[in-house]
Amino acid sequence: MKNIILTGDRPTGKLHLGHYVGSLKQRVELQNKGDFDEMYVMIADAQALTDNADNPEKIRENIIEVALDYLSVGLDPNKITLFIQSAVPELTEFTFYYMNLVTLSRLERNPTVKSEIKQRGYETSLPMGFLTYPVSQTSDITAFKANIVPVGDDQLPMLEQAREIVRSFNNIYGEVLVEPKAMLSDNEVCKRLPGTDGKAKMSKSIGNCIYLSDSEEVVKQKVMNMYTDPTHLKVEDPGHTENNPVFIYLEALCTDNHFVKYLPEYKNLEELKAHYEKGGLGDMKVKRFLNDVLNDVLNPIRQRRKEYEGKIEEVYKILENGSKKARKKASETLKEAKEAMKINYFEDEALINSHIKKYQK
Repeated sequence: MKNIILTGDRPTGKLHLGHYVGSLKQRVELQNKGDFDEMYVMIADAQALTDNADNPEKIRENIIEVALDYLSVGLDPNKITLFIQSAVPELTEFTFYYMNLVTLSRLERNPTVKSEIKQRGYETSLPMGFLTYPVSQTSDITAFKANIVPVGDDQLPMLEQAREIVRSFNNIYGEVLVEPKAMLSDNEVCKRLPGTDGKAKMSKSIGNCIYLSDSEEVVKQKVMNMYTDPTHLKVEDPGHTENNPVFIYLEALCTDNHFVKYLPEYKNLEELKAHYEKGGLGDMKVKRFLNDVLNDVLNPIRQRRKEYEGKIEEVYKILENGSKKARKKASETLKEAKEAMKINYFEDEALINSHIKKYQK
């Protein structure tokens, strides 16, 4: 069996550090290792419309922002297939067929869907497209016969639902679809980066994000205003590093080389944390170090983004070519599925000939 990876993001805004440590960095590593046969990275605009149907311009504008973020972190269109979801209509057709294989009550029990319905206040007015999000996601995965799907813990219920639909399809129609498996990050810190305000996660709507495209000045301002340890009032006070966003960011992003370069009085993060916890280390010194680390990580990304911003036509061509390639693959899988479902009427010569014999005696 081929190793095929599918992953992607909704184009509802620019991508931020949470995306970088949670998925983008891993995607670039996977791409460069080359331990796979095919890798598809999708800009999920159709899924983004399930809760943004009244604001299509938001999705339209952010297609290019997400594409620029992808290219600026190092995703290479020569190694992966970068495409736009709505440019592959076969995915919509797959979704329609899969809806027959899952019940309404099963969709309503999906923990991820339940959580997001509550988060968006959809309890009394739920768009059907949003409820069937797991079915659409199954289409995205299976159309490319992806057997590896990098996900966070919160997305595991979605992937399990996809596996159920695949098993139902294969049991009824034959072994056509590939059952996907989750690829989880082995770095607990990278699974979810908190917001700069100390809240559980970065959120564009709350405004507690550091974006990959933020300038050095903006990053510095956000870092210096970051939430730290509210009990660490004086430099000499013992501090808490656990649940402290500044130290969580450092744990996710800094290396020993950053200490050599920017803070040589400490060998590594463990020494820095020990000093902070003991007392005698001020928040501003730690924040200045974090600012240096972030800009060290972000500067190459900013540079690549600036280059691609100067050739937007090329970026659109990358998306167009990738979408054509993705559609070709999805079309091949859909053809197999329709043959298994016995709805390939015009390609089934045996069916046509049997009816000729039946009616033209």
